[in-house]
Amino acid sequence: MKSVMAVIPAFNEEDTIASTVAAVQGVPQISRILVVDDGSRDQTAERAGKAGAEVLVLPSNLGKGGAMNCSVELVDRDVVVFLDADLGETASQAGLIIDPILEGKTDLCIAAFPAPVKKGGFGLVKGTARRAIRKLSDMEVNSPLSGQRAMSKEVLLALTPFEEAYGVELGMTLKALSLGFRVQEVMTTMKHNETGRDLKGFIHRGQQFLDVIKVIRMMEKEGVL
Repeated sequence: MKSVMAVIPAFNEEDTIASTVAAVQGVPQISRILVVDDGSRDQTAERAGKAGAEVLVLPSNLGKGGAMNCSVELVDRDVVVFLDADLGETASQAGLIIDPILEGKTDLCIAAFPAPVKKGGFGLVKGTARRAIRKLSDMEVNSPLSGQRAMSKEVLLALTPFEEAYGVELGMTLKALSLGFRVQEVMTTMKHNETGRDLKGFIHRGQQFLDVIKVIRMMEKEGVL
């Protein structure tokens, strides 16, 4: 039986990290949990440790992609699943994206999310990411920016280093498709903290958009797109 570990990048997620770790502990396929604390200024690292996870504390904030890159050399299982720190109890659904990898049905498995409860932006970031993916595949992606992703260690090494910041998910998908890996999306009912149409939400999506555009331009320059 292949072994599986979970990697959870986290930045200032003290309110949700313990429940996320607890939920992941209940996933039978997972035998190791690593939380990468990305320079948090709160109790994220302490609460993750108390919940039972191994914790790698970074001295400064590197952004999501940077935090994920720091975990690569610590991956010692056959399969790795990346999960967001704010999933809470819905992280218990991680097996839905792990099983297709264990069964050899796909190479990169992504968790799709249901429609958000509250309206966020206007779909610009997701739409831009979807159009980029369609240039390499005919697959219609529901959640192109989903951070819930499972893959074998071999695929992980082929896809790293990941892009920095919020471009990590799109960059991962585009690189996987360009290398001929099979990419599959699985519908879940996972939930995480949603951004609204307030200033904080627009700033977040603005940074996401810039990072996504950066990845697309880089891929175009490299001849991938």
